[in-house]
Amino acid sequence: MKINFFVYLTIPIILIGQAEERWDWVETIPKPWTLTKDEVSELLPEFRQRYPDFHDRLKAFALWRIGTPYEIFKLGEEIDPDPDPIIRLDVSDCTAHILTCMAFVQSEDWDEAKEIMIDIHYKPDQKGEKRPTFQSRWHYTSHRISFHPSTIDITKDLTRRTDLEQVEIVLNEKSDGSEFLDLGWKQHMIMEFLPSENVTAAFLENLPEVCGVAFVKKSYFSQGIVIAHEGMIIDNTDILHASQAKGTTLREDFMSYYFREDGPIFDGMMVYRFEPLE
Repeated sequence: MKINFFVYLTIPIILIGQAEERWDWVETIPKPWTLTKDEVSELLPEFRQRYPDFHDRLKAFALWRIGTPYEIFKLGEEIDPDPDPIIRLDVSDCTAHILTCMAFVQSEDWDEAKEIMIDIHYKPDQKGEKRPTFQSRWHYTSHRISFHPSTIDITKDLTRRTDLEQVEIVLNEKSDGSEFLDLGWKQHMIMEFLPSENVTAAFLENLPEVCGVAFVKKSYFSQGIVIAHEGMIIDNTDILHASQAKGTTLREDFMSYYFREDGPIFDGMMVYRFEPLE
């Protein structure tokens, strides 16, 4: 019995150690913002080989990007009115971190990542084609996770409907009726989110090992905006995100990040699932 007990005791410890070691490789390679496009392209097949599962690869790539300098609104269409690059790894904001990670982990090289980024970041036109234009970009996270097949809202599947709060809003419409962004587009939406009083460690235990989180800020509603920030929740405990306050991409304890001494920093959150492109 002592031998069997020892075997059963050590197996979980070994498995935990192996699980932690799975991600060690990303600490041994140069950080992405120090590499050329060709050097990044050389690494992408190895990401796929080491992490054949899409969600594992997404987590590994996101961990690799820890330390990326923060700069907001640095993705564009490479033409006016936003000539910034379609895809980049030298700087990031919260949404750029999510979308670029998704693009690169589905690619064999930089050029393919750029094409996939266009597929992820832009809506199809009337002919079903996706072209990178300012007007066709998925500007609003709440809209993207409600309709995009790669970032699917699962908030209502994770808890009782009575635990959720509802918001009815016209996206991109300010309280005076004008547009927040010059898009010639507005969208009436009814969305459900988990209010801060129901954001608990027990709720996090129900999440996938890797998922997206989008934070609701009620003070933004008057601007036609629901979401103030987004990131990844990994291992049911940590948030991995590009933080404007910290000036970098980092990993930190989720509950400590969300709840401060004077209360929660947001009014609630939505959770979404990552899916690869077909």
